Amino acid sequence: MGPSNKSQPSPVPFLLVGIPGLEHLHVWIGIPFCSMYVVAVVGNVTILAVVRAERSLHEPMCLFLCMLSATDLVLSTATLPRMLCLFWLGARAIALDACLAQMFFIHSFTALESGFFLAMAVDRYVAICHPLRHTTMLTPARIALMGVVVVVRGVAFFSPHPILLKQLPYCGTRMIAHTYCEFMAVVKLLACVDTGATKRYSLSVASVIGSCDGFFIAVSYVFILRAVFRLPSREASLKALGTCGSHVCVILVFYSTAVFTFLTHRFGHSVAPRIHILIANMYLLVPPFLNPIVYGIRTKKIRDHVFSSLRVKAT
Repeated sequence: MGPSNKSQPSPVPFLLVGIPGLEHLHVWIGIPFCSMYVVAVVGNVTILAVVRAERSLHEPMCLFLCMLSATDLVLSTATLPRMLCLFWLGARAIALDACLAQMFFIHSFTALESGFFLAMAVDRYVAICHPLRHTTMLTPARIALMGVVVVVRGVAFFSPHPILLKQLPYCGTRMIAHTYCEFMAVVKLLACVDTGATKRYSLSVASVIGSCDGFFIAVSYVFILRAVFRLPSREASLKALGTCGSHVCVILVFYSTAVFTFLTHRFGHSVAPRIHILIANMYLLVPPFLNPIVYGIRTKKIRDHVFSSLRVKAT
């Protein structure tokens, strides 16, 4: 009797399908995706370089923005280059270890992104509601501690994903119906074992982290808005509302796509796969694209230093 192929993972690579039903449009879909990736890389690298070079920008908001930019660079680079190889070169094969590594980076760094959104909301709350205590409450040591807590939380809660899936047998098809190694898409390949506990762990962790961060972000902005409407100057109120409004829009894009993806996995079995996959891609691509535009360009100190650097190089 020949050895069973159900007892251990096979070295045969997985095959990424892409966007089912839109395979003929992959080349064209890749163009806006690539454009967003280029903007994300250039924008986030610019923010990191400007803040590093200018000591006057070593303040809480800019330091948290650097953490967010570094997260965006890792998150987009973990997905976009491989996705573009699929769209433009037809490179569908991906090894098990590469797939699990991509999965870990995607899930852990989306948790980091959520945590840094919360840290930035706390910074805005302290800056607007307690301006005289801003520098004493958010010292460099506390900022570093907040960053470490966010990183440890994301890594600790999502490290079990690749470790668990590495040990399990893969049965039947090796086709991943997605543009990247998304956790639930890979779990569907484990047809010969019960994956209920694995799915419940993943959905529970994602929902707890997302809902807790979202709740405290919402509370922070409620207090911020209350303080803004009490400002004596109408001009100051409008300026603060404009800044906070742009921040809220980015946060809403991130959490709305995340909630849609979560609900689709949990309840939306009637949602067309192409819709689910496109929204999942937006969940990973749009925030790294928007963050440097909204937080960088609308932050006056960063904007002024970027423009001054460009003027110096032009002369």
